[in-house]
Amino acid sequence: MIDFSPVRRKEKTLQELAEGLTRDDLVQLANEMCDHFRELIATAQDPDVPFVPSDPDANDTFAAKAEDVGLSWTLGHVIVHWTASSEEAAAHALTLARGVEITGRSRAEVPWEEATTVAFMHERIEESRRMQLSMLGAWPAKPDLELTHVAREGVPPVNAIGRFLGGLSHADSHREQVTKVLSQAIAAREGTPASA
Repeated sequence: MIDFSPVRRKEKTLQELAEGLTRDDLVQLANEMCDHFRELIATAQDPDVPFVPSDPDANDTFAAKAEDVGLSWTLGHVIVHWTASSEEAAAHALTLARGVEITGRSRAEVPWEEATTVAFMHERIEESRRMQLSMLGAWPAKPDLELTHVAREGVPPVNAIGRFLGGLSHADSHREQVTKVLSQAIAAREGTPASA
């Protein structure tokens, strides 16, 4: 899997990390990310999915409802969130690759409250994989890699490859969260202390 730590340490931009990568590389990276999340939840059981963990640092500044800003995310919530973010990045990347400017959001997130079983999480990951790979498959033979997009003020511009990487970077940022939530859920289910 790609190492996003240089971007997080602000030693590289996403676009610099994207240099030299191709659409085929993105296909491989998307598959690796989906596979990795499946491995992360491999020991989960149905009661673990809607378990509400202790998360004193919860602060979702982009929450749709004010009451959800400090909400501790369940395992199912994390899975539907990162998959939706990856799909939006894939849609934006396809738009840029076609030489079209991005004019707004392209996000559809399954309601996290529906994520209550392990089967649901696996189906959601596989559906997201299919969607991401389909969008990559729709790129033109000669994608436009000159057109760039600035997601928000203060963020460097990215081309189609950089925008897709942005979705993978976002998914990567939730890996530790999945591990922590699942650890707490398993400990609660088994009646043992959660590991740090």
